Amino acid sequence: MSARPPIPYDFLPEVPALTVESDDVRDGERLSEAHVFDDWGMRGQNLSPHLRWSGAPEGTRSYAVTCYDPDAPTGSGFWHWLLFDIPADVTELPTGAGTADTKIGTHSRNDYSIKAYGGAAPPPGFPHRYLFAVHALGVDSLGLDPDTPPAVVGFNITANTLARGYLAPVYEV
Repeated sequence: MSARPPIPYDFLPEVPALTVESDDVRDGERLSEAHVFDDWGMRGQNLSPHLRWSGAPEGTRSYAVTCYDPDAPTGSGFWHWLLFDIPADVTELPTGAGTADTKIGTHSRNDYSIKAYGGAAPPPGFPHRYLFAVHALGVDSLGLDPDTPPAVVGFNITANTLARGYLAPVYEV
């Protein structure tokens, strides 16, 4: 295998780090089947993992949570989850909060074209990294429609990020 794609956050403007923790996933460790997609030949439970975060800077007015696979063989990675406009007083999401009917924030469509969490489903070959990122934002709302394409949501998140942290578990078929 050639060199892995870089972590995209390494090339964005530097921001302070949030502390991101989880009862379900660990940085560098394998995702459980609970967080794997339930389609495309995969038989996971498609549950978003528990996440909690701390260390947001003064001026944080909302959060966004994303999951991105930089190793997807697309030339542009693969967005698994985009949840934004999370109120500033929310600093934890329970396991399974990534459902389409969540009342916490707004889901945008991901690269599966669903407005919810879509779990890992890499092609066979090597472990993919799943960047579960929490972004502290300086706006109450991104002002985006749930049908906004993932790259545009990502652009708007980056333009308003005050701090960021992530966990990067892996999964391989």
